[in-house]
Amino acid sequence: MLLVIVTTTALLAPPPPLFTAGAAAPLADAGVPPVGRTWPVGSHPRVLRGWEPPATAYGPGHRGVDLAAPAGTPVRAVAAGRVSFAGRVAGKGVVSVDLTGTGDPPLRTTYEPVTATVEKGAEVEPGEVLGTVDASGSHCTTVTCVHWGLRRGEEYVNPLSLLPPWLLHRGPSRLLPVLGAGPPG
Repeated sequence: MLLVIVTTTALLAPPPPLFTAGAAAPLADAGVPPVGRTWPVGSHPRVLRGWEPPATAYGPGHRGVDLAAPAGTPVRAVAAGRVSFAGRVAGKGVVSVDLTGTGDPPLRTTYEPVTATVEKGAEVEPGEVLGTVDASGSHCTTVTCVHWGLRRGEEYVNPLSLLPPWLLHRGPSRLLPVLGAGPPG
């Protein structure tokens, strides 16, 4: 009986917070609506480096999150919007999407390095493929990754704020046996 109580308590406890690089960096930004409907890569990719907002406009920090993804992985639009840029910047493939219904100026999410399969001006829906991860532009040292950024005007914000809690903390469903109980019926 004690095992069932301990197991149940562990399963019902809130999940640990998603990786953030600094304790002071909030996971969500109050000014960002959770309009995201999918992760940019995979179903819940490993966050290699989290959001580290700079103290000043040009100060050190990390203005996005790095998500582990092998070369060739499809990169998907997190939310509905219009492609505002699809091309190369400093030798890296970049795709930016202005998100629909997120104010003026709209939120703009950016993914790099990506070999784009969309063009500037294209309307995209959540989950629509924007391109594939390009290994040649990855700045992560141990594995290939996608840098996912988010801005409102000139202000950088945490891109994880776009994802609703159910998508951030979704884990596998688990059915556990009840010890001492026989088969149903």
